[in-house]
Amino acid sequence: MKAKVKMSEFFLELFSEEIPAKLQVNARKSLHNIFKNFFDENEVDIKGQIKVYSTPNRLILYIDKIAKNVNKKAHEIKGPSVKAPEQALEGFIRSNKIIKSQVYKKNTEKGDFYFYKNPSKKINTIELIKENISNILNKISWEKSMRWGSYKLYWGRPLKSILTVLDGKKIDYEFFHLKSSNQTFIDKDFEEKNKIFNNFKSYNSYFKSIGIIIDQDKRKSFIKKELLKLSNKKNLKINFNEKLLDEITNIVEKPKILLCEFDKRFLEVPKEIIIITMQNHQKYFPTFDKKEKITNNFFVVADVKDKEGFVKVGNERVVEARLSDAEFFWKRNRSNNLVKQVSKLKDISYFQGLGSYFDKVQRIRKLSAFISDELLISKEKMEIASSVCKVDLMSDLVGEFPELQGVMGGYFAESQGFDNEVSLAISEHYLPMGMEGRTPKKLYSVALSLSDKIDSLAGFFGINLKPTSSKDPYALRRMAISLIRLIIENNINIKIRDLISYSCVTYKEQSFEFDVKLLNNELSEFIFERLKNYMKEKEIRHDIIESSTSIKTIDEILKIYKKSAVLNKNIKKDYGLNTIAIYKRCLNIVNSEINKKNEIDSSPDPGLFKNDFEKNLYKKINDIRKYFSSAGREENYIESLKTLSGAKLYVDNFFDNVVGNDDDPIIKKNRLELLKMLCKSFENYFNFSKIEA
Repeated sequence: MKAKVKMSEFFLELFSEEIPAKLQVNARKSLHNIFKNFFDENEVDIKGQIKVYSTPNRLILYIDKIAKNVNKKAHEIKGPSVKAPEQALEGFIRSNKIIKSQVYKKNTEKGDFYFYKNPSKKINTIELIKENISNILNKISWEKSMRWGSYKLYWGRPLKSILTVLDGKKIDYEFFHLKSSNQTFIDKDFEEKNKIFNNFKSYNSYFKSIGIIIDQDKRKSFIKKELLKLSNKKNLKINFNEKLLDEITNIVEKPKILLCEFDKRFLEVPKEIIIITMQNHQKYFPTFDKKEKITNNFFVVADVKDKEGFVKVGNERVVEARLSDAEFFWKRNRSNNLVKQVSKLKDISYFQGLGSYFDKVQRIRKLSAFISDELLISKEKMEIASSVCKVDLMSDLVGEFPELQGVMGGYFAESQGFDNEVSLAISEHYLPMGMEGRTPKKLYSVALSLSDKIDSLAGFFGINLKPTSSKDPYALRRMAISLIRLIIENNINIKIRDLISYSCVTYKEQSFEFDVKLLNNELSEFIFERLKNYMKEKEIRHDIIESSTSIKTIDEILKIYKKSAVLNKNIKKDYGLNTIAIYKRCLNIVNSEINKKNEIDSSPDPGLFKNDFEKNLYKKINDIRKYFSSAGREENYIESLKTLSGAKLYVDNFFDNVVGNDDDPIIKKNRLELLKMLCKSFENYFNFSKIEA
């Protein structure tokens, strides 16, 4: 009977000065992975999960069931080659703490090597951890770290204490200037207050009793629950920003929800300014009424009780101060004539080697006019929108709130009486921002956004600032994804290569010399690769992606995506399965003959048909070809799939009743050409040869 393994509890706390939210997230992952790898490598038996928690000051690792002892099995350790210098062997002996007589030679596939057999042994887990933990902790990776005073330790923020307990006993060791113990500071503000803990239950219970939620997931859940409870009570609505919620979760340890308000007069300021002030600058939650109209109430997640109301008042004053500045800038900026300011864009550099923002605007104006012809929208409106779309960059508001580029331009245009479609286009021309977020739906907005992105992509590729495998400092991948989304999500057929070529023309008119052919090829390929990534994000099968992109060009983005999406959705339905089965069956027979170096074209002679089964299949193939020739731009892709699937009966009858391997080589060849004709006809829809059966 197998002996029962005795289990213990292990927990570790690293107390430091306040760690920023982002650093906490990365540190939790790093701490978990480092300890897991160590325990796996050393065959330490663990029941359950390795749990890692954090508060702004505490990084905690907890394992409820870990073996008290480790039974390490005997195993061979490979050393250097016998042909290696003597120093290599000496190093191997030294690192394994053995003597030379314990080493032996062994032949392997790669030659003769030295080996040492590590005998089986029983190790106390406490001793194992004690011996290695300093090295383990030193492996924690920080995105940003610091060294302070005369200490040599690099850490996210100054490390003050280390608590380490296993099986109710403290583990004594040194980590740089610190000595481990079984106690920790219980008040982050008054570090002279400390308390001993010999198990995690008492540790967790104590902090819970003083309002500190150790578990970040429980803390997040608590914050969200309390926000919802209070907002419902006040008939308010919160549009939860998960990124903000995660950040707040990591900057508080004993959350308290405060309902605050600002002067209603600030509601006259554009709502985007209020939202960004709340979320991005102050880490507050703005609120809305039932009609999604922003209110003058907001929620603050504080880290202290606010018995006297000082925290509430302080936060309200901060918000009102920022909104007061925004109100002043808004009133001043909105009256500045947009058209009269265009020439001032000459003083703002767009990018070194690509001219000023005035230059960019002139290029966008021509591109958007070109696109307007394709989309059948007013060229005049597009030229107006593109001419002033960057003017808000000179405003105080955008200087204060850079996130509102474009949005403020739209508000300025609206306040100055510009056409609604023009104002909206200016407001939305930076959208979408990569894979996430809203995509403009109005054609004027789409055209202006396309123009802006094509100009940027062509420019950066023109001056050879293309992304590398690891770096994309100018977010060109995100820009290309945005371009793809604009086309696909708005159902637009537009030729990307023509846009790139015309963009090069606009640069040439400003004396920028690009290799048009090279740029077009490189940028087209780059966008094509982003299309594959976009399709992958949409969970389209990899073989369907490869099939669709192998026979189509960058000018057919919409068609590629729609056909792929339809096939991906319907591939396991009867008409999907039948279509692939028909094609594969015919293709395999044709390829077997081609492999025998027999030449086969796709033009069978109807005069050589000997029976109705050949004739019927030939007629069906011609019906399919006729369908695709008439489908055009308005092709119904599901109907196309069903049309192909409809050939199954004719193909089955052909194979059931016609001898493919006819004695007459001319008849045989003609029948093979009939099958190849079918394959070619199917390829009007898709390259089914790459689809996995």
